Amino acid sequence: MRELAATGLPFLLAGTYAVSAYTGISRPTKDLDIFCKAGDSPRILGVFHDLGYSIEIEDERWLGKVHKGRHFFDVIYASSNGTMPVNDQWFEHAREIEVFGSQVQIVAPTELVWSKAFIQMRHRYDGADVIHVILKQHDQIDWQRLLGYMELHWEMLLVHLLNFRWAYPTERNRVPRWLMDELMDRLRHQLDLPPPQMKVCRGRMLSRIDYATAVEEWGFADVGGEGDWRDA
Repeated sequence: MRELAATGLPFLLAGTYAVSAYTGISRPTKDLDIFCKAGDSPRILGVFHDLGYSIEIEDERWLGKVHKGRHFFDVIYASSNGTMPVNDQWFEHAREIEVFGSQVQIVAPTELVWSKAFIQMRHRYDGADVIHVILKQHDQIDWQRLLGYMELHWEMLLVHLLNFRWAYPTERNRVPRWLMDELMDRLRHQLDLPPPQMKVCRGRMLSRIDYATAVEEWGFADVGGEGDWRDA
């Protein structure tokens, strides 16, 4: 964290540390999630390469890594499904905390929810994090901005809000009524429409593996291109 801060490059701490800061929930974590803009990712990776760390580009679309022995941190500048590019708006609303003796910025509650909305796989599901950030930071979430982020995927936002209402029924009013009315109105209008003509499996945005059969055997179109690992 000290070396990151010393670079002078803009970055945001996210993941488990941000969840802990906003909810008080503490749990072991194997790494740090460092968010930055795509243009700053090569700079951050380059600085740590020059410092003697081992670096790798796991996926050019969104993820690099910095290693030192068994320890590492992720350098994230988008989501794996392409829905979440980190931009200036993330930094405009960031908060500042002290971590390991360094003053750093952490991702704001609104963007934290957005960053975790699509992480739903068999081996990792961040829906509980979304629920608990809503529970503890509902008055700090910019719901209009969150809706803007998830405009194209408003159904996913509705799913998370319904999960929250189910998990904490006494706290339902922590989600603005106007937002629930807006999403339910969209759903009511959608129910009157015919189904889409193109068979698309958007489940691949959640997990490429869990929804592979839909694309490989059932005739559903993928939401984006797929490739093999370089050394496979």
